[in-house]
Amino acid sequence: MATVYKRTRKKPVPQSADIVERRGKRFAVWESRNRRRRAPLADDGQAVLVEDQSYTVEWFTWQGKRRRTSGGPDKDAAEALGAKLEADEMQRRRGLLDPRQEQLAREGRRLIEAHLADYEAHLKAANRSPKHVRSTVNFIREVADAGRFVNLADISADAVNRYAAELGDKGRAARTVHARLTAVKSFTRWLTKHGKMPADPLASVQKPNPKRDRRRERRMLLPAEWKWLRSVALAEGAERFGMTAGERVLLYAVAVQTGLRSGELRSLTRGRLYLEAEPPYLTCRARSTKNAKDARQYVQADLAAELRQYVATKAPAAPVLPMPHEADVAAMLRADLADARREWLKAARHDAQERARRADSDFLAAVNHEGENLDFHALRHTCGAWLAMSGAHPKAVQAVMRHSTIVLTMDTYGHLFPGQEADTVARLPGMLADAPEALAATGTEDAAASLGQQFGQQYLGGVRQKAASVGGSPSDSGGESAATQALTLSGDEKSRRAVAAAGESTPGRNRTCNLRIRSPLLYPLSYGR
Repeated sequence: MATVYKRTRKKPVPQSADIVERRGKRFAVWESRNRRRRAPLADDGQAVLVEDQSYTVEWFTWQGKRRRTSGGPDKDAAEALGAKLEADEMQRRRGLLDPRQEQLAREGRRLIEAHLADYEAHLKAANRSPKHVRSTVNFIREVADAGRFVNLADISADAVNRYAAELGDKGRAARTVHARLTAVKSFTRWLTKHGKMPADPLASVQKPNPKRDRRRERRMLLPAEWKWLRSVALAEGAERFGMTAGERVLLYAVAVQTGLRSGELRSLTRGRLYLEAEPPYLTCRARSTKNAKDARQYVQADLAAELRQYVATKAPAAPVLPMPHEADVAAMLRADLADARREWLKAARHDAQERARRADSDFLAAVNHEGENLDFHALRHTCGAWLAMSGAHPKAVQAVMRHSTIVLTMDTYGHLFPGQEADTVARLPGMLADAPEALAATGTEDAAASLGQQFGQQYLGGVRQKAASVGGSPSDSGGESAATQALTLSGDEKSRRAVAAAGESTPGRNRTCNLRIRSPLLYPLSYGR
């Protein structure tokens, strides 16, 4: 049977207490909050024995383990609780209570904030970046406050959908709504996976497509713009945000050639540069990359030489570049772009017509007429765009940009791969007209004719064998004439054979001979000149 009692704890004797003795026992008497209090002294006389205000209920589980819980200040209520706990243990022993349902009930009574603290610890244990953990927890708390979620039972898809609709009515971008829904849906999936909820209550919530309403589009830095940006920055030599002109140009060049993000560039140390290797490269640890995987990015020899000279006196653990705060790198690049555009406009000051044309152009503008931005992250976009423009294979671009799928690569840079669509469409008229020059150009005419001839000979042999098996000759049964008629070439076919015989066929292979695939991947980025 459960035991109900009040626990006794030892506390120091109050300084103002008087020690009295009654019926052979010593007591401490003192004033507290305008009330006179009395407590027995411990055997050593150095502490008083204070009884709890609430009752403690103690019982044993059906497995023989001792458990305690608070029963409140009312003794009758505490005894009723003890009787219920014992009755529950009896039902568990008989298999009448489901431990899984009891666990769900316990988790459902916990506050959302308690579960959110556990989820935050889970994200940190998974080595997610501090920025990601902070933003995810804040988004979940924002949705929970809007929906007035206190316990897990309060989470509902209708409340989350209403909040998403409210954000849309306020003019928030689809990307903003998408980020919050992604955070809260990942939270409920984690709750379901870890047995804290029986089912995901937000499984039916649909996230908006962030591409449908993008408020911030980026553009690439043109090769001609890079020349002006580099030359003007080095010529003026101004220091910005704690970086010299040479350091800024070096930072921009590394960003363009490697496609590394701002945080990844910030994590680079001297020990992560392998500039003596052939070819030279640098690495980022998984804890600093977005996809949580180690990254190896190659650089050109001239940039490697500049880096080697710059970091020659740095310690292995020292940062490669003294980058400013993450909120200032975009402002730093825009300031350098403004200087370069000013000098570019000044170069045409003696030609009024050319000066007016340049003033209306988007060259070196931080924001073009289509609203596309040229911020620091746009340098990563520039890397992928220049790779595509140089004729690099899409899979190579995907590897350099570290995209999760080739679909992402093609959606972002597919329109920049040179001439593939036009070359493919240009072949259609010849194929549709069955032009002999189209077949000869691809080297497939002889192969097609040979394949047809081989198939025809096999078919004719089968006919003869079948005729012989029934006791007759092919000529007697008409098989010879039928087979011969099936293999007779039309006049158009004969003419095509003649044209093909007169020409030269390409080598019998399917891979392209385009030497651009074997050339360096990057669009020529002359750092040293």
